[in-house]
Amino acid sequence: MTTIPITKRGAEKLKEELHRLKTVDRPAVINAIAEARAQGDLSENAEYDAAKDRQGFIEGRIAEVEGKLSAAQIIDPSTVDAGGRVVFGATVDLEDEDSGAKVTYQIVGEDEADLKLGLVNISSPIARALIGKEEGDTAEVQAPSGVRRFEIVAVRYV
Repeated sequence: MTTIPITKRGAEKLKEELHRLKTVDRPAVINAIAEARAQGDLSENAEYDAAKDRQGFIEGRIAEVEGKLSAAQIIDPSTVDAGGRVVFGATVDLEDEDSGAKVTYQIVGEDEADLKLGLVNISSPIARALIGKEEGDTAEVQAPSGVRRFEIVAVRYV
């Protein structure tokens, strides 16, 4: 079975979601099904159908999160020593060579990615272009608007 890289923070978020699904969402949907059953005829009961659909979604999500956690390779970026190279979990300060705009990204797992927070998926084009590079290197990224060049200003493991 292949492992899925995930940061310590990402694993904690998945564990919190799993806990919420099992302790809050699952009991709530079971109660909703029981209430809908008490209303009588199930063949024309929209509340019952909606509750059963919701239960299927919750159970599917529980299985998905449990599967991801069991296959997870949890990486704490603060303990990584890659000698200044960009690796999974690294936080990278970049400067766009054309516009001079500065951005900061952390390379994370698929489930953690959120571009608004500066968290980029390890399999995204920007992350693939950065992996293995060092401070001072230039990374070329194929963007929809064409090739963009970024200079790596700093690499941190936080």
